[in-house]
Amino acid sequence: MTAAPVLDPQRTALILVDLMERIVALPLEPRKGTEVLTIAEELARAFRAVGAPVVLVRVERPSAAEQPPGSGLVPGLAAAGDVEVVKRTLGAFQGTGLDERLRERGVSTLVFGGIATNLGVESTARAAADLGYDLVFVEDAMAAFTAAEHEASVRLDFPRLGTVVTAAAVRLAAP
Repeated sequence: MTAAPVLDPQRTALILVDLMERIVALPLEPRKGTEVLTIAEELARAFRAVGAPVVLVRVERPSAAEQPPGSGLVPGLAAAGDVEVVKRTLGAFQGTGLDERLRERGVSTLVFGGIATNLGVESTARAAADLGYDLVFVEDAMAAFTAAEHEASVRLDFPRLGTVVTAAAVRLAAP
C-alpha cells in the first residue's frame, strides 16, 4: 500500500458497492461484512462532512419479479444527498447513468469500498478506469468470499488501476 493523495472533496466521490443486508451477512474474508460496513460508514461520514458525494450501489436481479429479502441497503447507511445507484450487472456503470451523474458534479477521482472486492468493486473500478477516473481503493473497506480473491484484487489488480490505501490513510482536503 502506498501513501494516499490528499483528495479534493469537490472532485472526489466515495463509491460503496453492494452494502446490502443479505450481502453484508454472508461469510466473507479477510474480514466480516459488519467490519466492512463499519469502516464504510466512517468513510461516508467523512465524505459528507466536507461535501463530497457518496454513491451507494446496490444490485437487483434483472429477471426476478421480486428481489430476495435483504436486497435493500443496510438500514442507516444512506443519508440525505447521497446518490443511490441500482445495477443489474456486476459493475455499477453499465446502464445506470452513474458516469453522467458523477460528471455533472465535476468528479474525477473515485474512492472505492464494498463487497465483493473481486466482483462488484473490481468490475465497477475497471469501467471507471476505462472512463478516465483516478482511482483509490480502501483495502480495509472491502471483503470477498475468500481471502485469496480479496488479496488478488488488492495486491495484483488494483495497484495497476490506482492507489491502494487503508481507511486511516484517506485524506480529504478542507473544503
